[in-house]
Amino acid sequence: MPDAGRAPASNEPDVGDVVVTVADVLAAQARLRRYLPPTPLHHAERFGVMLKLENLQRTGSYKVRGALNALLAGRERGDQRPVIAASAGNHAQGLAWAAYRLGVQAITVMPHGAPETKIAGVAHWGATVRQHGNSYDEAFAFAKELAEQNGYRFLSAFDDPDVIAGQGTVGIEIAPYTPDVVIVPIGGGGLASGVALALKSQGVRVVGAQVEGVDSMIRAMKGDTAPKDPVASLADGVRVKVPGFITRRLCTQLLDDVVIVREAELRETLVRLALEENLIAEGAGALALAAGRRVAGKRKCAVVSGGNIDATVLAQLLSDVRPRPPRKPRRRTAEGEPSPAKGRASRAAIPLSPAKTGVRRFEAAVMETEVHEEPIW
Repeated sequence: MPDAGRAPASNEPDVGDVVVTVADVLAAQARLRRYLPPTPLHHAERFGVMLKLENLQRTGSYKVRGALNALLAGRERGDQRPVIAASAGNHAQGLAWAAYRLGVQAITVMPHGAPETKIAGVAHWGATVRQHGNSYDEAFAFAKELAEQNGYRFLSAFDDPDVIAGQGTVGIEIAPYTPDVVIVPIGGGGLASGVALALKSQGVRVVGAQVEGVDSMIRAMKGDTAPKDPVASLADGVRVKVPGFITRRLCTQLLDDVVIVREAELRETLVRLALEENLIAEGAGALALAAGRRVAGKRKCAVVSGGNIDATVLAQLLSDVRPRPPRKPRRRTAEGEPSPAKGRASRAAIPLSPAKTGVRRFEAAVMETEVHEEPIW
């Protein structure tokens, strides 16, 4: 992994003096408490993992935390400029909601092909939507250009100290569960950096998750900073060509590991979340849970980072599901013979005798007859 203290390359901004600390995360928590109630922790028994449900957050994603903290911190510094951001959708929605609450003008640049659900969510809160380019990185370059031309404040979706601190409040809320490992999806690295800042001092392992072919952060952490177009993925929210410079340094210093998930695993996990846990997640939102099977830990927690998935995409995923044969768990008695499992119907061939009637007849027949299990689902 690259040295976090090395001089930046010529194409990188100098972020050597930029420091984000646990104190910044705690300050963000104090700011956000008035506006954002904590999201639930849900025990997903079939996965054996605790889930931090940021899909139930305002605007359907954790991104509102960083955007709101950045606007509140800016107001404390006397910065009332209009704010512009580039986003694949969730950061734009979070910024739009935060700007609406605080009375700040907001402009969002979104790439063509961004989910209609997310575009509609931004417009709902009154922000101006501009669509440009076919990727987040093209939208980013255009938003930076508009900011310089018009004197707007540019707010990165991840590579901003206030945004990182705001995302770190997810970790503050997870801490009371006392996990031994927390799994976090990585796009640009804002959420992973913030959560790691919040939890590493408490001895919690923090593991990042990326999709195969959408792995710019782990490549950058290994020293490969050359831009590479990410492949198409269900996890559109983490399709970032170049991760943040601040976040890369923090992830290099603080993350214990990064797990790569196959696209098929991601799709399966998203569908299982819907069918088995009754939870709707977007692709990036299911990423940490998909990585969970490869992460060791007795008390694991995965962040479900968002739930803004197009209805047509979700419907297609669910329509492709093939029914599985029912499982047949069987408990065993002390002698090693199978016994009827809880939640199953028993069928017995009961010989009736005129000598026994009512309940006594039934009891005697059951005691004398072999019982066969049959699943009822």
